[in-house]
Amino acid sequence: MSPKQPKMRGLYFEEFEVGQITISSARTVTEADIVTFAGLSGDYNQIHTDAEFSKGTPFGKRVAHGILGLSIASGLAIQTGVLEGTIIAFREIKSWKFVKPIFIGDTINVVLDIKETKAIPRLGGGSVAIQLDVKNQNDETVMRGNWSVLINNHP
Repeated sequence: MSPKQPKMRGLYFEEFEVGQITISSARTVTEADIVTFAGLSGDYNQIHTDAEFSKGTPFGKRVAHGILGLSIASGLAIQTGVLEGTIIAFREIKSWKFVKPIFIGDTINVVLDIKETKAIPRLGGGSVAIQLDVKNQNDETVMRGNWSVLINNHP
C-alpha cells in the first residue's frame, strides 16, 4: 500500500477569485532579524547596523533592510496558507515600492488582494496576480507591490 499524500492546505488555481482578500498574521521585526540578514546578505550598511551612525540620518535610528522587509512579507504571505502546497513557482515581482522605513520593533502584516487569474493549461494550473500591501502596527503602508505566482489546478 502506498502512503497517502497529505491534503494540500493551499487554494488551487480554480479557487482563487479576483477581489479575494487575505490578511496575514503579524510579525515584529527584531534587531536579531537585521543582524542575521546583514550576515546572510553581506549588506552591513551602517543605516542598518550602526546605532550611533543612524542617529545622524534622516530616520534618526536604524532601519531594517528593504529586502528584509520584502522577505518577511513573502514568509507572511506563505503562512496565510493560501499558497501552501499548491504554488508551482513564484514567477515575478511586477512592481515593488518601499514607502516607509521599517524600524526595529515594528510589527508588520500583509494584505493580499487577488487582481487577476489566467489559466495556463499546459502547466496544469494558472497564473495569479496578487497585490500586496505591507502594513505596520499603525496601519501605515510600509511597502507594496504586485507579484505573479503559478498555482496548480485541483487534481
